[in-house]
Amino acid sequence: MNDVKTPDLPAAESFTDAKAAVARLIELYDSATNFLCDEFIAAMSAGAAPSSRMRAYYPEVRFTTTTYAQVDSRLSFGHVADPGIYSTTVTRPDLFRHYLEQQIGLLIKNHDQPVTVGVSQTPMPVHFAVASRPGLTVPQEGAARFTLRDVFDVPDLATTNDDIVNGTYVPENGVGPLSLFTAQRVDYSLARLSHYTATDPEHFQNHVLFTNYQFYVTEFEAYAREQLADPDSGYTSFVSTGNVEITKADGELPASLKMPQMPTYHLKRPDGNGITLVNIGVGPSNAKTATDHIAVLRPHAWLMVGHCAGLRNSQALGDFVLAHAYLREDHVLDDDLPVWVPIPALAEIQVALEEAVAEETGLEGYDLKRIMRTGTVASHDNRNWELRDQSGPVQRLSQSRAIALDMESATIAANGYRFRVPYGTLLCISDKPLHGELKLPGMASDFYRTQVSRHLLIGIKAMERLRTMPLERLHSRKLRSFDETAFL
Repeated sequence: MNDVKTPDLPAAESFTDAKAAVARLIELYDSATNFLCDEFIAAMSAGAAPSSRMRAYYPEVRFTTTTYAQVDSRLSFGHVADPGIYSTTVTRPDLFRHYLEQQIGLLIKNHDQPVTVGVSQTPMPVHFAVASRPGLTVPQEGAARFTLRDVFDVPDLATTNDDIVNGTYVPENGVGPLSLFTAQRVDYSLARLSHYTATDPEHFQNHVLFTNYQFYVTEFEAYAREQLADPDSGYTSFVSTGNVEITKADGELPASLKMPQMPTYHLKRPDGNGITLVNIGVGPSNAKTATDHIAVLRPHAWLMVGHCAGLRNSQALGDFVLAHAYLREDHVLDDDLPVWVPIPALAEIQVALEEAVAEETGLEGYDLKRIMRTGTVASHDNRNWELRDQSGPVQRLSQSRAIALDMESATIAANGYRFRVPYGTLLCISDKPLHGELKLPGMASDFYRTQVSRHLLIGIKAMERLRTMPLERLHSRKLRSFDETAFL
């Protein structure tokens, strides 16, 4: 099949207005997806392979600068470091409208140069195109009466990877990347998010809380209902699994017949600066999976608010742990981010968390040390690590000066570092296995009832502090590499 049928491929246009540029991206994207969806429906209805190959392309943003003149170096994004040509493919510009307008606007302003919007040379997989049509799905290989990939493009791992964020990307034809993710990589994660969380990507807010216990979900829903009852809260709706959305405090949320792997809930604000809570469950694999996909939404911060094992005899059940360093024994990111790479604490996040603890507990200064320790958190990939020979693990934990251990925090922090998403960790001690206080049902019940609500409120208050912070201050330069993309 040599003949290739495409939608109209208009010439690229230059823009000095970010809103106009994004409007053009939306137009090109809609044209491509409508073409693929219509041709896919026609092919499936006919039951036979079309005579031509059907192909549409992602839209693209391209930027060119010829000067080494530096822009305001205090800003960690919104500019390129060297003269040259830079580009990125774009998907779902409707979903990312505000983000794209912001990033493109900074690029135009900081360099006083236009951007060019046109059709890229990257084919759009039919699987991602039909995702825009409710009720329309691509059958598995062999289910159709013709071989799908003979007619339509399918996902390609050559453009669905993390080479840019991992620093291993080699520019093609001298064109550097404008953003951290290609369009196919974003589309892949948007599809995965819907699968794992049972909520659509458009519900996700800019501030994400991760937890490893379902207990927090009940408290989050109760808090959300309180906010919806307050007309001055700024929160307008609450979304549960299955995309069930309520706007009133007494709105009904039917129980899910089948819970997703990572139940997710969204307390929304009209500007997207609300709070999303993700129950990632237990283990570094889940933590990596969740953050791998949420990262493409470019959140402003994510925090881990879960339970941990206290490692010091001076600690008590219910004490808080504010991580300022991480011992990474989770291993799930070793190939993407070597363990010798330090994961720094971010001052803005640390201050927001400490202030939130002080506000919620009524303690400050030296008194705060009675219930909160700051130190190294170790994350391990073996939930039953305490059953092994203690000489090795305990010695390493002692040498690291770790004060707490869990299975997710280092993974979430490391992926925040890798994806340039501000991160932090505030844990609550639920057991002390080295000192005879194991996590057993009878011992934990009182602790769960008294501490879950307080812990969650601290995470929420920290996020509300971060929400008022200017982006140029929150998105630390600590997270940016030597040769960084212009888009945040």
